[in-house]
This record gives sequence, C-alpha cells and structure tokens, in this order.
Amino acid sequence: MIRSGRHWLCKTPFSFYPPESAAKFPRQAMDGEHFGGKLCLFVFLCNIYSVCTTTEVCSNSILPGAKGDAGEAGAEGEEGKMGKTGPPGLRGLTGERGEKGDMGQMGKMGPVGDRGDKGQQGTNGPPGMKGNTGTTCDCGRYRKVVGQMDVNISKLKNAVKLLKNVILGIRETEDKFYLLVKEQRKYGDARLNCKLRGGSLAMPRTTESNTLLAKYISETDITHVFIGLQVGEPEVGYMYVDGEPLLNITSWGLQGPHRDKGNCGQMSNTGAWSQVECGATQYYICEFAKTRKTPATVM
Repeated sequence: MIRSGRHWLCKTPFSFYPPESAAKFPRQAMDGEHFGGKLCLFVFLCNIYSVCTTTEVCSNSILPGAKGDAGEAGAEGEEGKMGKTGPPGLRGLTGERGEKGDMGQMGKMGPVGDRGDKGQQGTNGPPGMKGNTGTTCDCGRYRKVVGQMDVNISKLKNAVKLLKNVILGIRETEDKFYLLVKEQRKYGDARLNCKLRGGSLAMPRTTESNTLLAKYISETDITHVFIGLQVGEPEVGYMYVDGEPLLNITSWGLQGPHRDKGNCGQMSNTGAWSQVECGATQYYICEFAKTRKTPATVM
C-alpha cells in the first residue's frame, strides 16, 4: 500500500510475516495475506468515502459568477387590481365658503307666539275735504212714525230675549251667544257638533264670561261641561281650540299641564277649570259670535 497525493492505494498484498517465516509457517502466512487484503480493502473504501463527502469533488452545487451589467428597463405592465381601502386620513383644512344656495321650502308653522304689547298711537291724518251743503228736511211728519217704530223694536227685543233665555236657554255677552247642549258626547264629537251649529266650543277669555258660564252650569244641576281648552305641546302648555295659547293659567284655577290627567279641558259649576280624558262623555257649551250675518241654527 502506497500514498498517492492525499489518498492511499494498495499495490501488493500485505503480509504480517517475513519471507523466512512464511516458509516455515505456510498456513499462517496465507491467513495473514487474507487479513492484509481485507485491511487494504477497508482502507480503500474509507478513501472512497472521504473523496465523495468532500465539497471539492462530489458536490453538485455551482458557485455564482460575477455580477453582470444592468439590463434595459422593461415595458410598462398592465394596471393591477384595486387594493383594499386604507384607513381614513387626517381631516383636511376647511375649504372656501360656497355661494349662497336657493331658498328652501317653507317649513311647518310653529306655535303661536305671545301677544305683543299695544303699540303707540299714530299721528292724526290730514283733514278731509269739506262736504257739500245738505238740504233742509221737514221731518215733523215722520216723528210719530219713528217713535212708534222705536216702541215696536223695544218690544221685539224683549220678546227675542225671552225666547233665548227662557225657551232656548241661551246666555249672551256683548259679543257672544252661549248654548249649553244637554247631550253627552266625547270631546271630539262635541267640538264637531258645535262646528256644525255654526260655532265652536266655549272659550271664555274674561272673568265676566267665565262667571256667566259658571252660573249657567249651576242652574242646570250639572257639575262639569266640556269647554274649548286643550293641552298643547310642552313648550306651549294650555291652548284654546282656535290655536291661541292660554297665558294666565292661575286665573282659572289651573296648576299646569299634567299628561296623566287627560288632554282636554272642562269647567265646573264653580267656574274652575281642570283636565279630563278626551274619551269621557259629558255635556258641553257652544259659543257663537254676534258678528255673524247668518244666525246660528239651534239643533
């Protein structure tokens, strides 16, 4: 076995016995030669293994070469798909004020406001032109006729007053007629019935009219009747059925709107006002304006 470079090679059989001993002991020499051959084969296989495991001979990897020159820029590719929406950015600066837009539609009518103070008296206007001179009238012959007409008109007024107060049961003030309807109805039906008669539910606005109606109720042995009062929006409070708000509630014995006591108004025979459920049924008082040209129809 001889060395060749980094490796060992077997050239001749290996023997542990010298020649003169091999002649005396031929069997032992033969066994030594077999052992030497096996040992040489083992060493040869070890060299083969070491050669195959080194990176210089058995490796299949290729070492990278030097970096080449930069290539030319490629053509622009197609537009990619839109990505996911990113997080919102910071709030930008306030832009310039735009032009004034067109006028919008008119909104709903708000609640009726409080009655304003009486304004100052205006200045007198210029005097008018002088009229034409009138003609002299001889009225002596008409005085008896006029006097008799005054007597007849006075009698007619008394008859009408008797008809209203006694037969129909109507009460009146300087500008209103009042009729107590002895038919038990719900508040909405009572209000509609007064409207069909040409009036509305009674809306006393003065102490005199309230006292008149209280006496009117007590004479008929009734405790309560519907009147033209309702509970409005929270910012309005009590209001009449014609839409005007009730300003001084303490004058009529009211403490303030209570939603749990009903949204309709009633008057007692003492003249005090209170709330009542609109679904309750009771008598009611209608009012009619004297300024109407057509008299109210009594139903």
